[in-house]
Amino acid sequence: MNIHGSKYLCTECGKCFIGNQQLTVHRRIHSGEKPFECFVFGKRFAHAGHLTVHSRIHSGEKPYKCQVCQKAFSQSAHLRVHMRVHTEEKPYRCRVCQKAFRWTANLTRPMRVHTGDKPYICCVCQKAFSESGSLNAHMRIHTGDKPYKCPLCDKSFRHSSALQSHKRQVHSNRKPYYCPFCGKLFKTAHEVKKHARVHSDARPYSCRHCSESFRLRMTLKSHLLMSHNEGTSFTCHICQKKFSIKSKLKDHIRRHEGVKPYVCDECPKCFCTAAEMRNHQLAHSDFKGFCCGFCGKDFKRPTAVKRHFKRCSDGVECDSIL
Repeated sequence: MNIHGSKYLCTECGKCFIGNQQLTVHRRIHSGEKPFECFVFGKRFAHAGHLTVHSRIHSGEKPYKCQVCQKAFSQSAHLRVHMRVHTEEKPYRCRVCQKAFRWTANLTRPMRVHTGDKPYICCVCQKAFSESGSLNAHMRIHTGDKPYKCPLCDKSFRHSSALQSHKRQVHSNRKPYYCPFCGKLFKTAHEVKKHARVHSDARPYSCRHCSESFRLRMTLKSHLLMSHNEGTSFTCHICQKKFSIKSKLKDHIRRHEGVKPYVCDECPKCFCTAAEMRNHQLAHSDFKGFCCGFCGKDFKRPTAVKRHFKRCSDGVECDSIL
């Protein structure tokens, strides 16, 4: 009844309110008045509640806690959205393919897949993208910007995913994946898949010019360059030897020049490549990165585990281990 009998009328838009306070707050929409100011940034707000929420950025206060995983949030709305992770609620559905999503932002991406819409265009090469984030990442090709720096070495990367992959593959000793044939340990499942071709003799990469086939894509690339003169070559200016990969040429030139930039932490020995240094460091370490896939015994070097595996699995077919 109070709503129907509202006597506080906004003269700008005709909207009615049950109290003078509500009308006063509402009028700020038309006047642009923002009486509540942040004491840190000086940012102003029309409502006291909005200032309270903003202030939590500076204080770090997160009063809304998830009862399932204990993750905390500064706003109740953020907690409500987070709860969809646990409830698996997906209220946003694509009207074309009916695929459901937890967040409305995720719905925009598949819609552009159906429509082919790519509204974000590179101002340098005119390449178009469906997402602003993809355009921002692409622009780093033109600017040369590499904002993701490794804290353990001087390498930088254009993408955060490339940095994470670098840290895992170069600086981490964790190798959770192992070959079921010889027990060699690897950092990624993809590395295991490539290595397993040694045991199965699978050669999925075939030359389009001859009958040769190869286990690795890089080996095929080198074959095309050396045998059929196809692709880009990198030539050593000292001995004219050709390489299909620029990094291999750099390693090769270091050997001519006697440059050994990789120094062992435990002794003064130096090496041309990081792989040579890591292999040497096994002598100082107790870390055993190779294990027998049959009995689980650990070894420091691949040659040792291969010799052991032949004795340990004598008479057992590789297929039975898989």
